[in-house]
Amino acid sequence: MTSTTLPRKTHLRWWICLVVFFATTIIYSDRQFLSLLKSTLATEIHWTDTQFASVNSCFLGAYAFGLLFFGRFIDRVGVKIGYATTVFLWSLAALSHTLVTTVEGFMLARIFLGLSEAGNFPAAIKAIAQWFPRAERAFATALFNSGANVGAIVAPFLVAWLLRNGFTWHAPFLIAGVAGFIWVVIWRLFYSTPEKHRLVSSTELAWIRSDPVSPEENAPQVPWLSLFGFSQTWSFIVAKFLTDPVWFFLLFWLPDYFKKTRHLDIKSSWPHLMTIYGIVTVLSLLGGYFPGYLARRGWSVTRARKTGLFCYALLVLPILMVGTVGDWTAVLIIGLVGAAHQSWSANLFTTVSDMFPRNTIGSLIGMGSMAGAVGSMLFQYFCGHILDIYGADHAATGYSLLFAYAAFAYMIAFGLQHLLAPKFEPLNLHLR
Repeated sequence: MTSTTLPRKTHLRWWICLVVFFATTIIYSDRQFLSLLKSTLATEIHWTDTQFASVNSCFLGAYAFGLLFFGRFIDRVGVKIGYATTVFLWSLAALSHTLVTTVEGFMLARIFLGLSEAGNFPAAIKAIAQWFPRAERAFATALFNSGANVGAIVAPFLVAWLLRNGFTWHAPFLIAGVAGFIWVVIWRLFYSTPEKHRLVSSTELAWIRSDPVSPEENAPQVPWLSLFGFSQTWSFIVAKFLTDPVWFFLLFWLPDYFKKTRHLDIKSSWPHLMTIYGIVTVLSLLGGYFPGYLARRGWSVTRARKTGLFCYALLVLPILMVGTVGDWTAVLIIGLVGAAHQSWSANLFTTVSDMFPRNTIGSLIGMGSMAGAVGSMLFQYFCGHILDIYGADHAATGYSLLFAYAAFAYMIAFGLQHLLAPKFEPLNLHLR
């Protein structure tokens, strides 16, 4: 009697996604720490809203500058080395915060953090593109991107717990730095490309490579500057420039918003902040799943992706009402808006791999993320100046103006993106 052995099935790609998720969680928890400690640090360094905004802008400016070369660096050296390098440097930067006690010192620490963090999303998106077929990429991107929300959930609880138990403000940064070093070791031991990984099965590898192979995939490296000649490149850049500022505004200013307009400091507002990012985490996963579901129902990639992006843009509009409702209703609205942004962001990232070959993805993600960081840096300056102009007594009016920008940014971005990229289809970059 002849026995046959069925092909071994593995789901290694989802474990890869989980490791990327943890990197994003660690990094985004650190992004939250400074805004959560804003009032605590104010007793030591006496900073104004404009100075706090300047510290955030230093981070975002350095992040934008780092993206100039990190995307290309990852395309050249590969995801394994590139991702490990960025998280190692980022961990050192997180630890550097424990050594400073002045506004200028925090500016320098945030510059180091921004420069080193710039490789995270180019590396993460490239890893997802290597390990997932197009049908699963939006959901996989939403899954690892939800690490940003989980980090934002963990951070308020961690900071409040540490302060209540007598730890100084240095402790969160120390914890983040050590966690980053541990992640680098795990990544170096575990990650490889699908074709070289010893744990992937032939069945899973066939699924990962099930997309039709474009001639562009094996084409020579495309010159970086030539990518600017495609309107599809600008569709990603413009959308990131307009909408990334909303997410950074929520990350950096929500604790201050609750304190100044609702009289809730971090020891009281942490349940509200955790709830907001809990909502964001759950709903953004559904948002990442939605376009893939439509595609599996027979919709074209373009129709499915654009339907999702338009729906997410509509879901941001309720933020106009946030100043007129109670605390917990405001939490629900802000949570919905944050989830809409993260769903938008996950699908926006995926449009790059829909249109461009793998050997350009790191560069394009870097370019778009740089544009988002520049837009966010400019908006941070605007936030600080507006809130200082209106002062603590009229902070609600200042925040209403900032929420108004958030409400309409996505609809404007959607319209411009549609003009620049009417279809999300693979491009032949060598026709020009």
